[in-house]
Amino acid sequence: MIATAAPNRRTDAWAWRFIGTALSFALFGIGGMVLRVLVLPVLCHWPGLPEARRFRARRAICKAFWAHVQFMARTGVLNYRFDGVERLGRPGQVIIANHPSLIDVVFLIGHVRDANCVVKHKLWKNPCMHGPIVTAQYISNNGSAEMLDIAASVLQKGETLIVFPEGTRTTPGQPPEFHRGAAAIALRGARIVTPVYISVTPTTLTKAEPWYRIPLRRPYFSLRVGEDIDPGAFRDAAPMPIASRRLNDHLHRLYQRELGL
Repeated sequence: MIATAAPNRRTDAWAWRFIGTALSFALFGIGGMVLRVLVLPVLCHWPGLPEARRFRARRAICKAFWAHVQFMARTGVLNYRFDGVERLGRPGQVIIANHPSLIDVVFLIGHVRDANCVVKHKLWKNPCMHGPIVTAQYISNNGSAEMLDIAASVLQKGETLIVFPEGTRTTPGQPPEFHRGAAAIALRGARIVTPVYISVTPTTLTKAEPWYRIPLRRPYFSLRVGEDIDPGAFRDAAPMPIASRRLNDHLHRLYQRELGL
């Protein structure tokens, strides 16, 4: 979906975007409860192997997130474009993304059908998200060494894994600061590393910014899939701690360049 030019004044459907944003947040919460109470229990008790039940759960979440993105786009809350999305979802692929906005994960999971994801541990306590997260077997970013092993193991089994190396949303105007955990996961288990560069103009739903602070212009989300990175080139060149640092530094420089920061 390609954004159209918008005037830099409050008449850019500001009142409607305010209402649409409020509806989006309300629908997200309601949708999470519907998934938890009605949809996922049925899918999980449907006959089949555990892998099949997990796939059904992730597919339901993917469809729900995709529908949510379409609702926001079609009601004029935002515009977006996702270039290269067809290259996401490959076996053993770790998708690395920066995190400028609250809804980045909604875009990614909504466009990658059977992706696993490393998510904030505090979401386990969110009544709207707890059920979907546990049923889909997403991975808690609890900071433990066990988390790295679990994330690496799902990649070795051929799953696709989405990781936000910053761990929290980027401060507007600042380059992303990646923690080394994503690089360590990639080196331990990934067949391929694929960066996704996300930018939002004007900024919205950033760190510590309330949902009701609606920008004057309709925000445009640009998601662009970058060139693949071979983790083996780093893994074979140095011991694991050094390789992890080098890959993390490479990703940091890459995102600074591609995002123009």
